[in-house]
Amino acid sequence: MERADTSESAPRPTSGAPGDTRTLVRVPGNHLMTELLGPGDELLDVIEDAFPSTAITVRGNEIVLAGADSARVGRLFEELVVVVERGHRLEEAAVRRTIEMIRADERPSEVLTHELLRTHRGGRVRPKTSGQKRYVDAIGEHIVTFGVGPAGTGKSWLAVAMAVQALQRKEVERIVLTRPAVEAGERLGFLPGDLMAKVDPYLRPLYDALNDMVGSEGSQKLLERGTVEVAPLAFMRGRTLNNSFIILDEAQNTTPEQMKMFLTRIGFGSKAVVTGDVTQVDVPGGRSGLADLEGILGRIEGLTFVRLTGRDVVRHRIVQDIVDAYAEFDAGAGGR
Repeated sequence: MERADTSESAPRPTSGAPGDTRTLVRVPGNHLMTELLGPGDELLDVIEDAFPSTAITVRGNEIVLAGADSARVGRLFEELVVVVERGHRLEEAAVRRTIEMIRADERPSEVLTHELLRTHRGGRVRPKTSGQKRYVDAIGEHIVTFGVGPAGTGKSWLAVAMAVQALQRKEVERIVLTRPAVEAGERLGFLPGDLMAKVDPYLRPLYDALNDMVGSEGSQKLLERGTVEVAPLAFMRGRTLNNSFIILDEAQNTTPEQMKMFLTRIGFGSKAVVTGDVTQVDVPGGRSGLADLEGILGRIEGLTFVRLTGRDVVRHRIVQDIVDAYAEFDAGAGGR
């Protein structure tokens, strides 16, 4: 897998016994081999478990693959080398996601090396799945983007990252983060403090995402200057938001009237991202402003819907299994 020459960059078939498919992969440098295989070859074990019909033999900086999936495993190693060369540290979860993308005939290197911004600590914010890459691309290309999917798919976190990126590039003048406070009735009345103190628990996830990007001190300065505004959805009524990057989080807990109100706040030079999970509706009466919205707005130019799935969950692997189990149960219930 010698990247200097296109003809050498792809895994090459090698001769073997009749009917035996073999592929040779050359890795440019022993230092990359350590990253590819992992400590104690733990990453190699993950790949071998995923492709049991392919034998993997490592000789120096060469990897010999034999079996029915040898070409596919060769592409996997090729993609992983590109990812490592571009400064991405491989972990088991990243390798598993890369395997899923290879099986779907996707290009993991285009996903995992797409850098959105650097955090205050120097970390790189990047999409981790092909669905997340489609999501951030959609945000960049459209005025209004709806990110719909289960918990753990990075909908809110990536939206905040895109907002900070737009602010740093001076594409917008401010960021507005908002959520509905679905339990705003009696429970808030018993909480201490003014209204903002009462709704703070609902807005905390947005503060946390902002802190991840710019640090607690940086976010505090942005809030004090009014460059970032975090407010409950009820505060949006009657306003027109120009030159702003607006994020409506947990949109499944809006009513249809609140959703219409929010979408008509968008002014000139603004961009909006609406995130939600239609399987977790807590709004009283169950009338979610996010449900069936694609049928109403789907034909509008400059507006798009991106649907994330269990494949895009980037939390602990058990979260993906839980999401998939619920999806399977809901599909069975819907068929009865």
